Amino acid sequence: MASDQDLAALIGRVVLRDRAAFATLYAGTSAKLFSVCLRILKDRTDAEDALQEIYVKVWQRAERFAATGASPLGWLVVIARNHAIDLLRARKPVADVLDESWDIADTGRDPEAESVLKGEVRRIDRCMEELDSERAGAVRSAYVEGLSYQELAERYGVPLNTMRTWLRRSLLKLRECLDR
Repeated sequence: MASDQDLAALIGRVVLRDRAAFATLYAGTSAKLFSVCLRILKDRTDAEDALQEIYVKVWQRAERFAATGASPLGWLVVIARNHAIDLLRARKPVADVLDESWDIADTGRDPEAESVLKGEVRRIDRCMEELDSERAGAVRSAYVEGLSYQELAERYGVPLNTMRTWLRRSLLKLRECLDR
């Protein structure tokens, strides 16, 4: 993958409607953006369609890149992520979500087990509140959303090793809190 400086230069040339630069940008970044779409949409065909729509947006909105001050790859990933999430939201009508929220699922557990489980969830939530909000967000993103260390480092604008340290220390604090 090209450096941030190279990607920024390519996006600058796309602003000028340079098709060769656009093709180079696509070749250098499409695999990463496809993986973002695939992780969110969970369907290869939908991810491929989304990827094409994302690059149409990049072509149309390349001039907005300079105003963001973001890293070029970060800017592209945000476009891809937001587009994939918009597609997910468009798939499911709001009425279905409301209907599902009133459904009571039969979990097969007895009421006592449910009560214990809810208590554990409350303990974890309480311990998460003791963490700094950025670190708690990083922990959730890593262990609930499944984001990689690299993706988290880009999202929070910190070096990769800093992100690893954040997560390791946060997990240690959570363990201490849960052991109390």
